[in-house]
Amino acid sequence: MREAGRIVARTLQAMREAVRPGVTTLELNRIAETCLRDHGAAPTFLNYPKPDSPNFPTVITASINHELVHGIPSGSRFLKDGDIISLDVGCNYQGFVGDAAITVPVGEVSPAVKRLIAATDAALAAGIQASRLPNTIRDVALAVQRSAENAGYSVALEYTGHGVGQQMHEPPEVPNWWPRNERRSRIRFENVTLRPGMTYAIEPMLIAGRNELRELDDHWTVVTADRSWCAHIEHTIAVTDGDPVILTLL
Repeated sequence: MREAGRIVARTLQAMREAVRPGVTTLELNRIAETCLRDHGAAPTFLNYPKPDSPNFPTVITASINHELVHGIPSGSRFLKDGDIISLDVGCNYQGFVGDAAITVPVGEVSPAVKRLIAATDAALAAGIQASRLPNTIRDVALAVQRSAENAGYSVALEYTGHGVGQQMHEPPEVPNWWPRNERRSRIRFENVTLRPGMTYAIEPMLIAGRNELRELDDHWTVVTADRSWCAHIEHTIAVTDGDPVILTLL
């Protein structure tokens, strides 16, 4: 999993270096696929299934501005100065999965957008720091939520982090929030106690406006209903007897 994570980190770095006004999201997808395959890894997202939808058609997800997650790369989507783009990629390497995401500014962005990205980074850091014994998944979720809300942002309720191992999505769910009244909440999460050897992805999704979402007609791209901008950042981590280990770093 360390090597799968390093390959994902290298791929994200290659895409980050290519982000600039005028580049298409399909070109970023090509860069990612080349990097993954050059390192002997297979893209996890390509042809990923979803019930009642076409399989995901590309190697990465590329979500721009008010697109939260699962944006499909296209040769007609050109990045513009002042945009932000969330790039998410996963790979399979020798039977194990790496998964991570970054949100990157395109050219010069506004101070408000810089604050949004910084707050998302901080929420991820808070979740990672909470990933230690004897905490539970609830502690991780609340750390992300408190960091985000203290900075003035809402979090996506319907989308969570997840266990990562030999499959892309394994137990447990790793939410970015926790219901205040668990008995009355329409969304329930299992409060798993952390133990050494657990590996999972934490992926805060912060929204500058309301956390109301809708899915586009492509059956994949998720956008904010009020078109407010959002940022998505992710690392795969391992729980140990001491400090958590980030597996998706160079």
